Amino acid sequence: MLRQFVKPCARLVSRRAVLPVVRFNSTAADAATASPKAAVDPKISAIVDQISTLTLLETSSLIAELKEKLNISDIALPAAGAAAPAAAPVEEEVKEAPEEKTIFSIKLESFDPKSKPKVIKEVKSLLGLSLVESKKFVESAPKVLKDNVAKEDAEKIKATLEGVGAKVTLD
Repeated sequence: MLRQFVKPCARLVSRRAVLPVVRFNSTAADAATASPKAAVDPKISAIVDQISTLTLLETSSLIAELKEKLNISDIALPAAGAAAPAAAPVEEEVKEAPEEKTIFSIKLESFDPKSKPKVIKEVKSLLGLSLVESKKFVESAPKVLKDNVAKEDAEKIKATLEGVGAKVTLD
């Protein structure tokens, strides 16, 4: 292929024409001998390998930490400044997720000693336990009543139990 290119170029040179600039890809052997950066410190190579495995969010955190530790302003690292806003909406979405919690665990924290029989009856009807099992359950408070309960149902159960004198939390 090189010969096919050289012959037309030789004709152009004999006519004193302007030659186009052509760059051929070098081989790996040529790059190793010609490159001044051929020898890379193994420590730096290991760091580059570790950074290349990070996710976008982790990379953003790394950049923020480096800026803080090295006291670098946002203007000094324009590429990092461009990456940080891209990761910011992801962090906001993650922060919103716990606020929109729809599944709860209902935990019986304590109860008023005067209303113990009412709490036992209510726990018995909620969990379908026998009277003895309900009594043991209530006396072992704090204890989780139910797991994976929808928000509306959890609020109803909480209101019912608080109405009979129990202290209930939703987790």
